[in-house]
Amino acid sequence: MTKRFSLPLQLAVYAVVALLATVFVFGQAPPPGQGRGGGKGKGAPPVKAGPFARLPDGTPDIQGIWNAGNFAAADDVEDHLVDRFQIRAGKGIIVDPPGGKIPYQDWALAKKKDLFEHHMYEDPEAHCTLSGVPRQMYAPFGFQIFQPKGNVVIFFEAFHAMRIVPLNGSPHPPEAIKMYEGDSRGHWEKDTLVVDVTNQNDKTWFDMAGNFHSDQIHVVERYTPVDANTINYEATISDPKTYTRPWTIAFPLNRNTRPGYELMEFACVEGEQDLQHYTAGEGGGKK
Repeated sequence: MTKRFSLPLQLAVYAVVALLATVFVFGQAPPPGQGRGGGKGKGAPPVKAGPFARLPDGTPDIQGIWNAGNFAAADDVEDHLVDRFQIRAGKGIIVDPPGGKIPYQDWALAKKKDLFEHHMYEDPEAHCTLSGVPRQMYAPFGFQIFQPKGNVVIFFEAFHAMRIVPLNGSPHPPEAIKMYEGDSRGHWEKDTLVVDVTNQNDKTWFDMAGNFHSDQIHVVERYTPVDANTINYEATISDPKTYTRPWTIAFPLNRNTRPGYELMEFACVEGEQDLQHYTAGEGGGKK
């Protein structure tokens, strides 16, 4: 039998993970001698990044280590301006429809409410499974992009995840094949990388607040470099089983410019059940 843990314990685990992500990724100290905006010395104004580079074939060079520019989405992709159940108040990432809410069908909205109020401990990411798309893009701890010829490859620090995006126009696999990260196929539209994502299963959520989808989810991502250190990320999500209409999220991806920074081993085991040792109050204190 699978062991279940109390909601207070699960929320405590979320708080620890969120704090670590804030400290080690989104709240990293700047390199020595630089202000937070990259200028020299304390309180120096930000230094505007230069133009983005290009590969020999003329497409943008977006290789490097990146972090999502909106950490609040890891808690809840919808606007959540009041603390509830340890979901910290913050601005979501939904830009369409206006109002920042997912356009759920009636049955799905009722299910989302039940997940949030009674089943937050079932968040797949809390049990170390892959995050799915688009959640993998704003999961804590950042990711690295590579551009080998004919592909875009993304390595994520969280959950040992990776995505391979072929650019050769090859088709998606049959619809019956379902995967946590789905299947990604990309192409360039001028300076925007467009990635079509299908074949995802229904075992992932968008956040810790119980926002969910079915196995009919279809995601179209758009990566548009702005300058050497910024990419505008946008994803439109369709799911006729669950939503009344497509909806869109957007946020910046910020390059990690810290000298010597690298992705680290992420010690998390799929199906994790030993959550009580993550926090001092539940058996994980001093020995």
